[in-house]
Amino acid sequence: MPTADFVTVDVFTTERFAGNPLAVVPDARGLTDRQMQKIAIEFGYAESTFVLPPENPENSARVRIFTPTMEIPFAGHPNVGTAYVLGQQRELFGKPLADTLRFEEIAGLVEIKLLREAAGVIGATIRAPRPLETGVEIEPGLIAGCVSIDEKHIRTTTHKPVFASVGLAFAITELDGLEALAAARPNITVFHEAAAKHTGPEGDFPIFLYVRSPENPFAIRARMFAPLDGIMEDPATGSASAALSAFLVTRAPEKDARVHVTIEQGVEMGRRSIIELDVAKTAGTVTDVTITGRCVPVMRGSIDV
Repeated sequence: MPTADFVTVDVFTTERFAGNPLAVVPDARGLTDRQMQKIAIEFGYAESTFVLPPENPENSARVRIFTPTMEIPFAGHPNVGTAYVLGQQRELFGKPLADTLRFEEIAGLVEIKLLREAAGVIGATIRAPRPLETGVEIEPGLIAGCVSIDEKHIRTTTHKPVFASVGLAFAITELDGLEALAAARPNITVFHEAAAKHTGPEGDFPIFLYVRSPENPFAIRARMFAPLDGIMEDPATGSASAALSAFLVTRAPEKDARVHVTIEQGVEMGRRSIIELDVAKTAGTVTDVTITGRCVPVMRGSIDV
């Protein structure tokens, strides 16, 4: 029976059994689309990745990302974790492994730099594949219903809930404190209602809730819910963190800035994650967003296919 090797890692953490788990198939040649989706369902993680030779030999690999319900164009923690896994190898599809990788993905090319210490590769820094795009605003009451909190806890002084994306769209929403953030619980019935009102790329309606620290507005605690994608809650969402960081820096008054953002996620579900982001802004426009995270290995084995 044919088999496919896999590795699982915890991403955006230095502790095993924390952060966001990811399954990686480092050589997915021979797997069909259906098999990839079935394997992602079997793992049941927020995402699983499948690595294939690049279509353009100047790039490092083609990476496909699957949730338990669908293939998606881009996500942060799968790129960080996949780069970490591949970074343990000497070669990638017959070529020596470099410290800088380029992954071909649906959203575009993703540039990645491996993080090394004396013991070897410990994580990666990735660059968001697309510039910030903002979509429609969302009624605060609809968000409140989706996450089972009182609408009064949704802060709109800086912005209303709004779709933002640097490769994958999220409904970013600021709350008025950690107590409201901790109280959030997804209501699938209302999520379906929200998705019906917001069709198109945002039709699955993932919500990224966040609270800014009073001492440092770029120290943030967040939670992400996407039950219509099979993700009741995600411990770490790099793509949402990048979209939020780009959005907040865009709205900051400085025309030129370099801002470091730290987002803590997964605390309420017992899988604390730390996502480090760096955002560059020139002449009022965000020109670059990078996402950095560390990883630890957890399991390896093979799948009968």
